[in-house]
Amino acid sequence: MTSSNTVQRPIRVRFAPSPTGKLHVGGARTAIFNWAFARATGGTFILRIDDTDPNRSTDENTQVILRAMHWLGLDWDEGVEVGGPFGPYKQTDRLDIYRKAAQKLVEQGKAYPCFCTPEKLAADKKAAQQRHDPFQGYQRTCRAIDPAEAARRVAAGEPHTIRIKVPEDRGDVVIEDAVHGEVIFNARELDDFIIVRSDGTPTYNFTTVVDDAMMGITHVIRGDDHLSNTPRQIIVYEALGVPIPIFAHISMILGPDGKKLSKRHGATSVEEYRDAGYLPDALVNYLALLGWAPDGQTTIITREKLCREFSLDHVSKNPATFDYKKLDWIQQQYLQAMSDSEFSRHVLVPQLVAEGLERGRVQEVYETRSAWFDLLSSVLKPRTTLLPQAAEKARFLYEGAKPSYDEKSVAKNLAKEGTHGFLVAARDVLATLSQEDWRASAIEAALAPLPERLMTTKRRFYGALRVAVCGNQVSPPLGVSLELLGRNTALARIDNTLPLTL
Repeated sequence: MTSSNTVQRPIRVRFAPSPTGKLHVGGARTAIFNWAFARATGGTFILRIDDTDPNRSTDENTQVILRAMHWLGLDWDEGVEVGGPFGPYKQTDRLDIYRKAAQKLVEQGKAYPCFCTPEKLAADKKAAQQRHDPFQGYQRTCRAIDPAEAARRVAAGEPHTIRIKVPEDRGDVVIEDAVHGEVIFNARELDDFIIVRSDGTPTYNFTTVVDDAMMGITHVIRGDDHLSNTPRQIIVYEALGVPIPIFAHISMILGPDGKKLSKRHGATSVEEYRDAGYLPDALVNYLALLGWAPDGQTTIITREKLCREFSLDHVSKNPATFDYKKLDWIQQQYLQAMSDSEFSRHVLVPQLVAEGLERGRVQEVYETRSAWFDLLSSVLKPRTTLLPQAAEKARFLYEGAKPSYDEKSVAKNLAKEGTHGFLVAARDVLATLSQEDWRASAIEAALAPLPERLMTTKRRFYGALRVAVCGNQVSPPLGVSLELLGRNTALARIDNTLPLTL
């Protein structure tokens, strides 16, 4: 028997994270693949929380995962928060379902209670090692106990687990994986594994099968770290007598050094990328193409196109390498595709409000000076990769008549002979411009003759003026910066800078 399901059923997929931490980018990619596959096939996308790890699963982590899913824009058709016909969708709310399913398998002779203590199991394993037994798993000690005797001992309260009964004549477990192709596991290496622990809690390989079967999951798309779990899960599917889904195990994500992506490579959780200032569309775009490609050439893919074209046929079996520079490039493409108004409303003003440079609701703030914000956006957009950079690059505009001076910029551009005269000349020329004429083009035209007149280089002249009005030597184009500052503030800054040149 293989894992392939030849019966045509409506496609149903799920993303079932364990709330033991934040949503890793690897998990996010798995969620994106499931979501896109459901959308491309007209199927159903389910979000389930697999929280049966009592030691590490927390409600707080569940909320972190849900917030990450919402931020990524991955909507689900059934599951936590939205409900559905196969709820509840948190495993801790389904414990009675697992108990009944396990009991049914025991009654059918497909599972049995095991009374072996940890000490007994350890001794049996040591004995198997000493006699060089090729099979060193559970020795099936309790498999031969008469069911009536086992029931009596259970009723008496004797501690026990419940183990699945792997058929002794079971041949190889053959998985027709949609990514890896045929994968064969030797069933003889499978022991009668535990499906219910001694404390009554079910194990992962049991709960995930029960849930997937009851929820009608047709395709299990998950990381290839779960591939080794698959033969055991197929044994459970067969014991339950339910259809086996199609499996698709996607490759792990590696860091630039070829090792599994981890904290040492940089940010790894969706939350960290959100806080760093990446756009959800950019991150979804990047992760969708990390191990999947519709044609080998596409670098920018919209959600709409992704939901039309995604298929398992183009998922690579080879590990994908996380390329931070590629992610930044994609981020920049999304930012550059925005109009100045969109950049203002969705990036610039929200960041200014977040930094306390502007106060009020974003839309209301934007409407007070929309033309000013759009002008600022036009020069900041090409210079922005991460969203907080927009506010940081605009900060000099909010420092009043005296900016914060960068010491190195002052030393290099102001504290030199002749710069006093440069600034005086610039101030005199700029003062001739009226408020109505205070535009970048007029400002630049007024300043243009000065370097030659003062017998200096453009580099020295404009460097000094830039530091005087912006506080440092790195800023948006000088003419636009002066226009954005406004006539009175710009002239005041030059006046306040003059003492630094003496």
